Amino acid sequence: MSSENADAGRELEESSVWDVVVVGAGPAGASAAYAAAVAGRRVLLLEKAELPRYKTCGGGIIGYSRDALPPGFELPLQDRIHAVTFSLNGRLARTRRSRRMLFGLINRPEFDAGLVEEAQKAGAELRTGASVTRVEQHGASVPDRRTVAVVLAGGETVLARAVVGADGSAGRIGAHVGVKLDQVDLGLESEIPVPATVAEDWAGRVLIDWGPMPGSYGWVFPKGDTLTVGVISARGDGAGTKRYLEDFIARLGLAGFEPKISSGHLTRCRSDDSPLSRGRVLVCGDAAGLLEPWTREGISFALRSGRLAGEWAVRIAESHDAVDARRQALNYAFAIKAGLGVEMGVGRRMLKLFERRPGILHAVLTGFRPAWKAFAGVTRGTTSLAELVRTHPLAQRALSAMDR
Repeated sequence: MSSENADAGRELEESSVWDVVVVGAGPAGASAAYAAAVAGRRVLLLEKAELPRYKTCGGGIIGYSRDALPPGFELPLQDRIHAVTFSLNGRLARTRRSRRMLFGLINRPEFDAGLVEEAQKAGAELRTGASVTRVEQHGASVPDRRTVAVVLAGGETVLARAVVGADGSAGRIGAHVGVKLDQVDLGLESEIPVPATVAEDWAGRVLIDWGPMPGSYGWVFPKGDTLTVGVISARGDGAGTKRYLEDFIARLGLAGFEPKISSGHLTRCRSDDSPLSRGRVLVCGDAAGLLEPWTREGISFALRSGRLAGEWAVRIAESHDAVDARRQALNYAFAIKAGLGVEMGVGRRMLKLFERRPGILHAVLTGFRPAWKAFAGVTRGTTSLAELVRTHPLAQRALSAMDR
């Protein structure tokens, strides 16, 4: 074969290999695809469902989520929250208000579809209806050590220099990496259409109810003519969680309205020693078990970890050997642990305190102004739980006392 023909063969071979393949088109996957595509790489975004699709999620967008969005992205906000009512299993309700917006509320189908559109504008290619059965980094399907094979349900194989798993906590990519989880919670949620008079009562205000089971809480998030009402608690007492939701809805006077959607999901937090990569494969968002353990807030963790995964996947795609690919994967893990990992550590300690003494937490948030200001700062993104503990002696002493 002439050198000219050999070059053509190599070009054909390279054109059949994607730089980065992202599995899952939720906030984490769309952010990863956007970050890699903006860097000028050939990116394929795979999603098993057709978009837009419903996801069980409260839909709160805090400051850290807004900061992690693509430049110029317009949030499809259903409401802007300026007030929070706190209650302790239906008792001792108190509303705290803010002149500045605390956070926004979105519907996930619109939000996720908008993020995917941004990734496509940046150059990523989207394939829906593509269910991944496994990934292979060795074997007959893998032409060389720089390549990962992504095998689809129909038997088709897609080749990539790097893969980002963002297919959820029960997805194939997390299993391939070996993600380990040490906290699993059950969330139940209803989307309840309400008359305009009821919707007006909730406009601009959310309810957070500290629940009857250890670590549980409920919420009401207004979204126009629909209220998103949900509860979450540790997995293991599904019947108790269901009763909490039913009692919560009845107590709110909403039992007479038929839910448009009723759904449930499991949230899963990673253990401290859980891997974030394997070879040329990274995981982010729910697939990596990344979310805040106390509130179980996951959108900001998905957006931030997805962006980092996309950036480091580009570096892995450029690596010409396993040693360099491993170095880049370790750098990604360090970036995650230094930021989101620290926040998760504080969240775990907050959850322990909340499980033991929900009444104290309620009293502090509703009666101690600095605590309310701290809550507002976290929701706006001007601070984080980790920053609060690092800079406020009272918070340090409270968590230290709890640890003893």
